[in-house]
Amino acid sequence: MICRAIADRRILFALAGTMTALSVVLAVLVSPWFLVLALFVAANQWLFATVGACPASLVLDRTRCSGRVSA
Repeated sequence: MICRAIADRRILFALAGTMTALSVVLAVLVSPWFLVLALFVAANQWLFATVGACPASLVLDRTRCSGRVSA
């Protein structure tokens, strides 16, 4: 269970880093309004740090629940 939590956390940080980089590239190339996406990602990271869950982690839990074994 601990290994799965570490893997989930790594996926979440990879997703956040990718979305932040994408928003910066789009802000430079298309419109500065794409920086709002970076602010949304940052807010979700703070939410995960304080509460322990964010929308992305909830979706990840829902999609990967088929592999769980109930005791």
